[in-house]
Amino acid sequence: MLVLASATIALLVYAQATYKMAQNQYGPTTINVRGEGEVLAKPDIGSFSFSVRSEGKNAAEAQEQSAEISNNIIAYLKSEGVEDKDIKTQYYNLNPKYRYEDRACPFGSYCPPGEPIIDGYEVSQNIVVKVRDLDKSGSLITGVGEKGASDISGLSFTIDDTDVLEAEARELAIADAKEKAQKLVKDLDSRLVRMIGFYEEEGGFPRPYGYGGDMMEKSVVAMDGAAVSPELPTGENTISKVVNITYEIR
Repeated sequence: MLVLASATIALLVYAQATYKMAQNQYGPTTINVRGEGEVLAKPDIGSFSFSVRSEGKNAAEAQEQSAEISNNIIAYLKSEGVEDKDIKTQYYNLNPKYRYEDRACPFGSYCPPGEPIIDGYEVSQNIVVKVRDLDKSGSLITGVGEKGASDISGLSFTIDDTDVLEAEARELAIADAKEKAQKLVKDLDSRLVRMIGFYEEEGGFPRPYGYGGDMMEKSVVAMDGAAVSPELPTGENTISKVVNITYEIR
């Protein structure tokens, strides 16, 4: 009897040791679930860019002409309520223009290009404007075009402060992941023990939803020559978050 009890105890000790070794070797059983969350919000800010280009016989003349046009446009923007902080020069380039001397070459022979000669200067300035009153977007685009701006482009409607919306989207993504995990362990006839890993995917930035978004419509001209401001629907933006959660199960 004593021998049988000793054998039973030894067998239990061996089973426990084997179980611990298996745990150490393979680790806990886990599942990984992916949760997604999206929040729709109406944009509260817009932005567009335009260029000012000018030429002159010398650098000073080209810069003077450029300054006259850009200063006039900036004054107009400020008169329409656009603040200094929302008008930003993206780049300013002053470059010489060249022409090449003509050379007299024998007929039918190779004629190398002549020497480059500076033939004036050109200025290119690009300015980005942030629009906080979205109802003025179309009229501002028309206005800067009338005052000499060129290459008006890049109109986009975004949300100025997305922190609260991103937090809401993250909460929805976590709730989605938890719901998926509960269903999965039920199908596996298991139970959740604890969360052992969390990862949030990058790239959950606002994106346009519906008509509006990253869209540019230049002003058109009516039959009588008067500029017509374009209609610029803002649509909605989607703020999205994606999370991955790892759970230990038994």
